[in-house]
Amino acid sequence: MTNVTSEPVETKQVVLVVEDEPLLRMMAVDLVEDAGFDVVEAADAIEAVRILESRTDIRIVFTDIDMPNGMDGMQLAAAIRDRWPPIEIIVTSGYYDPDSVPLPPRSVFFPKPYREQDIIAAMRRMTA
Repeated sequence: MTNVTSEPVETKQVVLVVEDEPLLRMMAVDLVEDAGFDVVEAADAIEAVRILESRTDIRIVFTDIDMPNGMDGMQLAAAIRDRWPPIEIIVTSGYYDPDSVPLPPRSVFFPKPYREQDIIAAMRRMTA
């Protein structure tokens, strides 16, 4: 009789990247993938909410603040905190002053241009 042991399959943590600028979104997706996470992407906050409503595996949302279509990244972060409290939030912007509007609890802010290693370190802390 052969004893077969199955190794546990390690699943990657999933990060939702929300950025309306295609080039910046592509760069953020590459950053997240290179850090060892799985990525889902959205072009705006409305699309991000639809994705969050349909998936239960997203662990972190990495979002820009300035976005079109009536919902910005701060409103998205507030909605996430209200509807999906376990999800961690990383907010970034080239124009926003983080002292002017408070972030939702357990959210972190990085000004653009952000340092990739800072984003990676934050994602790793959030999934530790």
